[in-house]
Amino acid sequence: MTASTRASFTADDYRARMARAAREADAAGLAGLLVAPGPDLVWLTGYAPPAATERLTVLVLVPGQDPALVVPTLEAPDAAKAAGAPALSLRDWTDGKDPYAVTAALLAAAGRFGVSDNAWALHLLGLQRALPDSSYAALTDALPMLRAVKDTAELELMAAAGAAADATFEEIRTVAFGGRRESEVAADLDALLRRHGHEQVDFTIVASGPNGANPHHEAGDRVIERGDMVVLDFGGLRDGYGSDTSRTVHVGEPTDEERRVHDLVRAAQQAGYEAVRPGVACQEVDRAARAVIADAGYGDRFIHRTGHGIGVTTHEPPYMIEGEEQPLVPGMCFSVEPGVYLPGRFGVRIEDIVTVTEDGGRRLNDTTRELVVVD
Repeated sequence: MTASTRASFTADDYRARMARAAREADAAGLAGLLVAPGPDLVWLTGYAPPAATERLTVLVLVPGQDPALVVPTLEAPDAAKAAGAPALSLRDWTDGKDPYAVTAALLAAAGRFGVSDNAWALHLLGLQRALPDSSYAALTDALPMLRAVKDTAELELMAAAGAAADATFEEIRTVAFGGRRESEVAADLDALLRRHGHEQVDFTIVASGPNGANPHHEAGDRVIERGDMVVLDFGGLRDGYGSDTSRTVHVGEPTDEERRVHDLVRAAQQAGYEAVRPGVACQEVDRAARAVIADAGYGDRFIHRTGHGIGVTTHEPPYMIEGEEQPLVPGMCFSVEPGVYLPGRFGVRIEDIVTVTEDGGRRLNDTTRELVVVD
């Protein structure tokens, strides 16, 4: 997160998050949580240690104990400046000492712990050596909804990120597409997102013509031609919270078939959005969008889930996919992004970030979902 985002949350905010995480760990039958550097640590403490370090840093959350951050001594001064530091007990260790022994002293010898998905194998193996009777579960499996429900301040940051992505689209639709490489338009998207406040750009998909049939196409050297459909999918982090939106534009006037497929995807996206309300299973959002496309005979050309959660990362639980029975809860934020992909020809995707409200859903993106014609 940026300094401005850290400043928007207080030590009490982080204390409440850590207390909730410990409670949820206890309810899940875990002896505690071990949180490695990454988005979970930032969300829980406001602390982002140096990326280029092999030294163990880990947040230890054990029900009934004060939160503790095990940190290298040389990085302890920076950890002490984090917004959440007043809610933590810092346990520093010096080079030449055993950081796993320091951590093990805070843990039950035979406990089962949730551990960050991105924890280094080196560190997890070190803890297993220190606590041979311990066991571990990936945090996403053990507590998939830990960050899913956003509070009021987080929702404001999500809305601001969505508005910045919308402003980016409104500007990119006015630039020339025809005769330019996909990579050039992608560079424009990157620059616009940053101009509108993003400190991090995660992706700028520009998929023209037949490349549009690849949902995760990397913008390349293909020259965009008149008559191309162009899928635009872009986003990143603004003040530490994610944006992600997709719109499909056309260079010059589209054919009747292209308009028909675009209208189909737009109807499917609307159906997915209208399915959003508290208590509905995530899979129902997927089913609603998918049914529209399947009924039109394109079911086998919708080749990915309908949506994914978003927050301090641009992809996180919950997922809008068949088999996900997690009920929607007010404050959840996720994408609704159906698509149709016709190999060798073109693709269409339309995506908004949606948050669950007390009685339905609210879009955090509001640029036109009609087919936009560009030059």
